[in-house]
Amino acid sequence: MNDISMSTTPRWRYRVVHETSYRYQSPVTLSHQLLHLTPRQTAFQTTEAHQITVDVPLDEFVENVDYFGNPTRRFVTTQAHRNLLVRAESTLILGARPQLGQLKATPPWESLRDSLQLVQQSRSPILHEACRYLYESPHVRWNSALERFASTSFLPRRPLLEAAFDLTRRIFTEFEFDNSATTISTPLEKVFELRKDVCQDFAQLMIGCLRSLGLPARYVSGYLLTHPPAGQARMIGADASHAWVSVYCPVLGWTDFDPTNGCLVQKEHMSLGWGRDFSDVTPMRGVVLGGGEQQLQVNVTVTPLLASNLTSVA
Repeated sequence: MNDISMSTTPRWRYRVVHETSYRYQSPVTLSHQLLHLTPRQTAFQTTEAHQITVDVPLDEFVENVDYFGNPTRRFVTTQAHRNLLVRAESTLILGARPQLGQLKATPPWESLRDSLQLVQQSRSPILHEACRYLYESPHVRWNSALERFASTSFLPRRPLLEAAFDLTRRIFTEFEFDNSATTISTPLEKVFELRKDVCQDFAQLMIGCLRSLGLPARYVSGYLLTHPPAGQARMIGADASHAWVSVYCPVLGWTDFDPTNGCLVQKEHMSLGWGRDFSDVTPMRGVVLGGGEQQLQVNVTVTPLLASNLTSVA
């Protein structure tokens, strides 16, 4: 089970185009790639249309589902090429999510922590599924500094999601966005020390804080609608791949927070998939034979569409 079920009149509809292009110094004779570029269906998101195209002839193009339930595509090409373009295009319908006013009505955070410590005695598949996101993972390691930082928000008996939102706001306030400060290989303790991060670091930092307290949290990969300066038109390719955090709550289900922007996720975040950290849902990764040096370019365009003719979200 992914999230709580809810019916609502949808209010937001988007077209997302994600283009990944490689230019190689010399011909590639084999490319084997795994894609996490197919949006996930949730209680708050429905895929109206979706397609992935690759601009070289393919030997294989296979759909599958990974361990975390995310749809994947895998392709293999043995056609020699110096350029590769993978284009994912989706039309998504978003429904209403939990609101700020609901966060205080969630149970004390300790009650969830304690119930998970007894999960072996529970027959709840929901709790067993939540435990997938409770432990250390390749890019999220526990340490005492993260626990101390989180404890300032998670005061005794504080409502779970109210505390999670407070942690979201503190990360947003106390850390600086800097896309040159870290790389995907930067250890989490170094990220915490620098206080300068990109969105995947903010997400993994918050996940580390939550797991250090015994609370399950998952890494969500997706897209964020950006807004041009006043009076300027939207630019093609100017939107962003993004990452945020989902926190399990027994009352509201998995609830999403964006520490990069200091907000409870609402109408401008589109989910691709989720896992323990970035490594589980990398949009595109694989191996190539040949190629030499390579140049990578990623362009994302999110276009709001009219949703007046829509009636419901499953």
